Amino acid sequence: MDRTAQLVARPAEYPAVYDPATPAGSLHLRAVEVLEGNWTGASTVPSRGLYPHQWSWDSAFIAIGLRHVSPRRAQTELETLLDAQWDDGRIPHIVFNPSVPLDAYFPSPDFWRSSTAGRAAGAPRTVQTSGIVQPPVHALAAWLVHCADPGLSRARGFLARVYPRLAAWHRYLLHRRDLGGGGLVSVVHPWEQGMDNAPSWDAPLSRITPAPARSFRRADLDHGAAEDRPTDLDYGRYVRLATDYRDGGYRDGPGEGHGVGHSEFAVEDPSFNALLIASEHALARIAHELGATGTARHARAARLTATLVERLWDPVEGLFFCRDVRGGELIRERGVSGLVPLLLPGLPREVAAALVRTLRGPHFGLGTATRLAPSYDLLGEAFDPHRYWRGPAWFNTSWLLERGLRVHGERSRADALREAVLEIAGTSEFAEYVDPYTGEACGTTGFSWTAALTLDLLHDTDSHTDHPHDTNHPHGTNHTDHLHDTNDLHDTDGTALKGGDRG
Repeated sequence: MDRTAQLVARPAEYPAVYDPATPAGSLHLRAVEVLEGNWTGASTVPSRGLYPHQWSWDSAFIAIGLRHVSPRRAQTELETLLDAQWDDGRIPHIVFNPSVPLDAYFPSPDFWRSSTAGRAAGAPRTVQTSGIVQPPVHALAAWLVHCADPGLSRARGFLARVYPRLAAWHRYLLHRRDLGGGGLVSVVHPWEQGMDNAPSWDAPLSRITPAPARSFRRADLDHGAAEDRPTDLDYGRYVRLATDYRDGGYRDGPGEGHGVGHSEFAVEDPSFNALLIASEHALARIAHELGATGTARHARAARLTATLVERLWDPVEGLFFCRDVRGGELIRERGVSGLVPLLLPGLPREVAAALVRTLRGPHFGLGTATRLAPSYDLLGEAFDPHRYWRGPAWFNTSWLLERGLRVHGERSRADALREAVLEIAGTSEFAEYVDPYTGEACGTTGFSWTAALTLDLLHDTDSHTDHPHDTNHPHGTNHTDHLHDTNDLHDTDGTALKGGDRG
């Protein structure tokens, strides 16, 4: 079945088989039901109404949670995304489902024109995608998915198939997106970094002439309150940047090499680069599992960590800041992106300690004013507790910070953050994001990565190891598959896989 037919086909009705020990109405069961409801048969949408396609970093976070209830489905989530990878290595930030009406989401496939505008960059011809990217969480997700059921992963050749694609993805970022020439990756659109309307983008976006409001229609306002979403001015600038990138054939710089090139927007972001570093470490582990040495990748991750500190760290403020590649200056807006490098094990001790102090200090207030880290400075002029990435707390960044606190020995603080995430995810009905003070749901509810990362934190033993589980361990792979998929027991040719899906 080709890619288009796969996406158009009506998803099979897979019965959900639940562990009798899991009580009805439990947080675990409710999270599983969200993922069941958002499953399309080949991938998981972030939400049925607001985001009806497959999103890149969403799928990575979703797979991290899915691995606990169906390792096979978690593998499929990543494989479906990677099937839409471009020949130049980029993984597009949206893979469009052709059965969804064009007016259900903007920008739609007819805006991006990937198969024509992206032809020189090797966009796929059998599926429509966007032309920009999102943060590279994918190798980390692939490794964690493998660890959930190594027997299934090895039987299916999962890592052997995804490793070359993930390596190409990192190669694209490191070779074609070093637009500042200093060794870090640049994003060329705010949507690429994932924190769409963060105040860090205000200064570089101010150079961009917005597209006329009459030239596009915002479908997001059909599903979310305007006061929770980016402004029309922001959206006009997003559309202009995307239009110019598309009309330039999705080229990243002169000769596809170093230098800002034609882009009016190029920013080195600490979170994006930290996730690339974490995924480089994961690729090293994948290489080792496949019988190769991961030494070079670990060394590259160490060099990138040093470069991140050199270019984006401010020791006085105790925070990483974005760098505007056009002007060369740091953008001194305090955002959660500047805290995400806490995830990295190779950070200098004094940098990690300073990040923890900043996280708990007056600008983010974790553990005092807030229970989840806000996306932006509580004391900043642009702070808004309900407007997307200008203040609300998000569950994926809290998950990353929880891991970071554990990496650097802050166990009690990690435990407190974990408990807050689980409680607020449940009371908010798995909201897209929440008011950082009250936990009030904002955006949409039944959001997939919120549900998935809830599952990961509920399986706390699993979520705090980067090594394959012992199947004899009570938290290993010998528990009931809560997302029973009859295809989980067979490869695509119908042959039974040894061990089946024992997630």
